[in-house]
Amino acid sequence: MSQTKTNSSVISLSDLSLHLGANDKMTHILKAINVDIPQGQKVAILGPSGAGKTSLLMIMAGLEQASSGNVTMAGHDITYMAEDDLAALRRDNVGIIFQAFRLIPSMTALQNVAVPMNLAGNKDAESIAADMLEKVGLGHRLSHLPDQLSGGEQQRVAIARAIAPRPRILLADEPTGNLDSKTGALVIETLFEATKSVGAALILITHDVSLAKQCERILTIEDGKLVKDEAQ
Repeated sequence: MSQTKTNSSVISLSDLSLHLGANDKMTHILKAINVDIPQGQKVAILGPSGAGKTSLLMIMAGLEQASSGNVTMAGHDITYMAEDDLAALRRDNVGIIFQAFRLIPSMTALQNVAVPMNLAGNKDAESIAADMLEKVGLGHRLSHLPDQLSGGEQQRVAIARAIAPRPRILLADEPTGNLDSKTGALVIETLFEATKSVGAALILITHDVSLAKQCERILTIEDGKLVKDEAQ
C-alpha cells in the first residue's frame, strides 16, 4: 500500500502507531501506518472526523510522539529526538498552516510573516516577508493587523508565514475550513502556487474530495488505519 522509500523522502513513517491510555482502557488512534512522501509531492489526507488525520499530521510535524514505530523527517529519525533538537529541525524544515489562521493579533501582516525568520536569526526577515506577501497578493496589506483583514486574507498571511522560510515540508490542516467556497478556492490556488515556488512537499488534510483530487496522491484514513494510498 505504501510507496517505496526513496533517497528524496522528506517524511517516512514505519509501522507507526499511536494510542492513549492503557490495558482495557487503551484507545488506538493510529494503527501500523507505513507512508513515504518524497520531496515536492502534493498529498491529500482524507477520512471521516475522528479517523486520526490530525494526529497523523501532528506526528509528521514532530508535535506529537508516536507510541511505536519510527518517524523520519528531512532525513532525520525524530522518533526519540530531544525536544530542543526537534524544534530546531522543525524550524528549518517545516511550515504549518492551521484552519484557525493563528496569527498574532498585535502584529501586522508583515510582522506575522517575519516572525519565524526573526526567531531563526535571519537578518533579511522583513524583506523576505514583504516579498512573500506580494507573491500571495497582499503587498498592499503589509501594515494591516489581522482584525483588519478578511478571513481569506488572514489565511494567505498564514500561508506566506509558512512558506517564507522555504521549508521542505508544508503541513496544512483544513486550511479552507473557515472560509466560503469562493474564498477557499482562491486560498488553495495561492497555497499550491506558493508550495511549488519553494519545491516543498505538501501534506493537506481535507474533507473535500474534489480538492484532494487536485493533489498528486490521496491517503485515506479510517479508524486509525491507512486504507488507501492512491496516485492521481
